[in-house]
Amino acid sequence: MKTKVPPPLVMIFFAVCIAVSKRFLPVIDLGMITNLGFGLYIIAAFLIVSAGATFRKHQTTLNPLKPNSTSSLVTSGVFKYSRNPMYLAMLFVLIGISINKSIFGGMIFAPLFVLYITVFQILPEEEAMSKLFSEEFEHYKNKVRRWL
Repeated sequence: MKTKVPPPLVMIFFAVCIAVSKRFLPVIDLGMITNLGFGLYIIAAFLIVSAGATFRKHQTTLNPLKPNSTSSLVTSGVFKYSRNPMYLAMLFVLIGISINKSIFGGMIFAPLFVLYITVFQILPEEEAMSKLFSEEFEHYKNKVRRWL
C-alpha cells in the first residue's frame, strides 16, 4: 500500500509551497476576484463536512491510510458527484490559497497536489475498493468521476 502520509498533511505541505512561492514568483493583484478564494474555502468546508457525515451514516472508516478496513462502499450524498470529494475539497482550498496568495504558485503546486494524491492515495484506495467491492465498485467507477 502506497498510502503513508495523511492527505491533510500533504495539502498543508502544498499550501505552504504556494504561500512561500509568493516570494519567488511574480504577484498579480486580482482585486475583487480574491473573494472567490474565500468562496472556495466555504465550498471545501461543505464538501468535507458532508462527506464525513455520509461516511458516519454508512458506519465506515474515515481513515484514508487504511482503505482495506472500509466496511461499505459509499455512493450517496456528495459521492454521487465525485468519488473523492474530500480530496476535491483539499484542491479547492489550494486553489483558494492560490487566488489569495500566489496565482503562479498555485499553477505549479495545485497540479502537483492532484498528481501526488492520485498516485499515492486515490489509486491505492481504488485498488482496495476493487478488491472489497468488485462489480459494485466497477459500476460506481464507470458512473462517477474520480475528481469532478
